[in-house]
Amino acid sequence: MSSATIMLASQDMNEGGGTAGEQLQRIGKELQAMGLHVRWASDARDAQAVLRTEAGLAGALVAWDLAPRAAPGSAEGGGAEVLAAIGRRFSNLPVFLLMSQDVDGDFEQLPLWVAEVVSGYVWPLEDTPAFIAGRVAAAARAYQDGVLPPFFKALRRFDNAHQYSWHTPAHAGGVAFLKSAAGRAFFDYYGERLFRTDLSISVGELGSLFEHNGPIGEAERNAARVFGADRTYFVLHGDSTADRMVGHFSVMRDEIALVDRNCHKSVLHGLVISGARPVYLVPTRNGYGLAGPLPPARTGADAVRAQIADHPLAAGALAAEAQYAVLTNSTYDGLCYDTLQVARTLAPSTPRLHFDEAWFAYARFHPLYAGRYGMAVGPDTFDGPARPTVFATQSTHKLLAALSQTAMVHVKPSPRAPVEHDRFNEAFMMHGTTSPLYPAIASLDVATAMMDGPQGRALLDEAITEAIRFRRAVVRTARRIAAAGDRPGWFFGVWQPDTVTDPATGERVDFADAPPALLAQDPSCWQLEPGADWHGFDGMTEGYCMLDPVKVTLTCPGVTAGGETSDWGIPARVLTAYLATRGIVVEKTDSYSTLILFSMGITKGKWGTLMDALTDFKALYDDDTPLEQVLPALVNAHPHRYAGLTLRQLCQDMHEHLTEAALIDALDTAFRELPRPVVPPQHCYQQLIRGGTERLPLAKAAGRTAAAMVTVTPPGIPVLMPGEAIGAADGPLLRYLGALEAFDRAFPGFHSETHGVTLDPATGDYLIECVLPQPQDARP
Repeated sequence: MSSATIMLASQDMNEGGGTAGEQLQRIGKELQAMGLHVRWASDARDAQAVLRTEAGLAGALVAWDLAPRAAPGSAEGGGAEVLAAIGRRFSNLPVFLLMSQDVDGDFEQLPLWVAEVVSGYVWPLEDTPAFIAGRVAAAARAYQDGVLPPFFKALRRFDNAHQYSWHTPAHAGGVAFLKSAAGRAFFDYYGERLFRTDLSISVGELGSLFEHNGPIGEAERNAARVFGADRTYFVLHGDSTADRMVGHFSVMRDEIALVDRNCHKSVLHGLVISGARPVYLVPTRNGYGLAGPLPPARTGADAVRAQIADHPLAAGALAAEAQYAVLTNSTYDGLCYDTLQVARTLAPSTPRLHFDEAWFAYARFHPLYAGRYGMAVGPDTFDGPARPTVFATQSTHKLLAALSQTAMVHVKPSPRAPVEHDRFNEAFMMHGTTSPLYPAIASLDVATAMMDGPQGRALLDEAITEAIRFRRAVVRTARRIAAAGDRPGWFFGVWQPDTVTDPATGERVDFADAPPALLAQDPSCWQLEPGADWHGFDGMTEGYCMLDPVKVTLTCPGVTAGGETSDWGIPARVLTAYLATRGIVVEKTDSYSTLILFSMGITKGKWGTLMDALTDFKALYDDDTPLEQVLPALVNAHPHRYAGLTLRQLCQDMHEHLTEAALIDALDTAFRELPRPVVPPQHCYQQLIRGGTERLPLAKAAGRTAAAMVTVTPPGIPVLMPGEAIGAADGPLLRYLGALEAFDRAFPGFHSETHGVTLDPATGDYLIECVLPQPQDARP
């Protein structure tokens, strides 16, 4: 109980509280003597501050006649305000209503709903402080015990038993680390509890991850309930393993898979493992180089049928129909689908639909995302024989509170494509581990508990609200700079709608002037309206796609969403290099945009620091500051290239290079005009591991077949898959990779992260793994 807190909210705590105040002080001391921490609040404002900041709250004593906030609040007064706030944030928190001695009067003024939310009533002068405190403490203990989810509760119980370890792992609860200097430092750094809970699967009372029984099975079933699935599986090697697992189960060798080209490379690794024949669905792109959603017109039955019929590998497939389709939802940049609409559109083409929701595990827990996550598709929303089985894979650690590498697979099967547990479990075991890290399992269990009930909504409310505040702050800062007229009028932008519709008046209002509550609650504010200039994507239909407000893309001067280029610009790589010197590391950087994530751990201080850095960068640019003062490490590492330059000169040099190389256009063309498939991906992987490949520079790769995936980060989407033709020397792919190679040479220190490409140490050339030429009849 040492971490448990009790809130005691009464205006009698102020000076002059008299006998009642003295009695409350005594009750507080009794609670402290029982090992509880007491937080005092003298009015509704103080009480709500405690509710926001005290995660360990295990109970509350609230006076009905509590003074309300200074701002207009509930007509029923401060006590009602606080009770309502507790209901919005906590499930089943024990709350005792502090009553005055006027028994009849108090009861007569209480609304009927109060009896439904409080655990009991306390008359401070009627019972002894010790009795009242004991009653509250007992309720707090019961609440704390009930708050713990099943596996974490069992793990704590086992840890508290202090049993000797006679099984793996060999560090035996951390004891082995104490026998060396390095081990002792490691033990002291992490603490004994981590090692005592790092256990073997031999501990039967904790259950089995492969058998899905005991507390582990209970935790998975609890997660299925919370996330809206029929069945949930805990995965300990990240969403990448979850993607490979689902793909391996869903499609066989020489069967057709419909694959969103804007997918994570793990999805494509699944194709290599399964031997499937992919038919790629191509998303839209905009002028910033951001990948958009799959246009609805390209996912209809006729469009899919035509794509399969025209596909070079379809002739060797077992059947002309796809057995599996996989889409990214939401995209890296925060674009999320109406999943029911997608399911209805793709249902004629596939019996199995997989939403890769690596960055979207929180969607079920806020009404802003209603109907935009995989588990929203089920018999209650899509009834009938055409309904596909739906999988959702989620990287729980990315934007929920879990340890790294933890993930979940959620399943909602249909009669059309049943998912028998024992058979799916074969794929699960094939990709899982027999040595799971129990603290990681516990973190999945706790992440589930954190989202269960009103607290999940409250946590997301905070993240969404802070993201909106930041978005508005950027736009309003840009306005102030332009209006001041005392400095250059540019500033950074935010990729979002310029205006939204106010439902109260039906009028369009500027985004920065819209009520924050409207932006936080109305999904229409974030939808990609057909033809809207701000998003730059073609083929959208009403309500089909929405921008997630917690994924904030900052835009830099130089280009627009429509692809128009200006004479001057600030490439985003320069901005993020400066932000890194300020200790600000962003999630992703494209040519003229950068992505930041507003997770549940965001604070005003955190995003305020970012705003300060953005305004400082503007001042440094406007003052034409020497680069050695802005990016000293860059200049020291590459003095031959950057010595003597100013920040503005570097930005202009890079902007002109990007413009002349038409890098964004080359990127767009490379993703729209996909390489011609020659052989299935699995065939090339077999050649790769058996010496049937060679590495060639771009100048010699024309006309060859790729043996390995090429993924450029940013944007992190494969531009070349194993088994695809690299194309002509002046074709889209080699033109794009050549532009990247030239950029890396021109701007050392700003190189792209390109998976599947190695650098020749002597020349710096890009090298691509190619399949050795083979006789035509030897190809499958």
